[in-house]
Amino acid sequence: MESLPCASCKGLCCGPVPVTQQELKDIKNRIMEMPHQYRLKLKNQLRYYGTCIFYDLDKNKCSIHSARPSICRAFGHYSNLICFRKPEVAKKQNWNVTENPIGILSVDYTWKNLK
Repeated sequence: MESLPCASCKGLCCGPVPVTQQELKDIKNRIMEMPHQYRLKLKNQLRYYGTCIFYDLDKNKCSIHSARPSICRAFGHYSNLICFRKPEVAKKQNWNVTENPIGILSVDYTWKNLK
């Protein structure tokens, strides 16, 4: 599978991110596995409203990659979720949700909801 240019992106297209109940549970578990100092560092990073609170701006990567929501896994690879930096990677048909989201990360669910 062809890769996306995420390392140089700074997470600006990572959000808003709809999450399902199971995805939120997985994210909470992943957060609890993080060292406390790392969680604090992520929580205190300055970012644009609506961008993902889990994108580590210092390391240029997703801090919850193993528990990232399905839309994040699909982004860039489907015709309705095109990466503007590398649109040719989107070779699949439209991505469709399989389960209704319960909210949006960084809007409905922020660090105060994820303790």
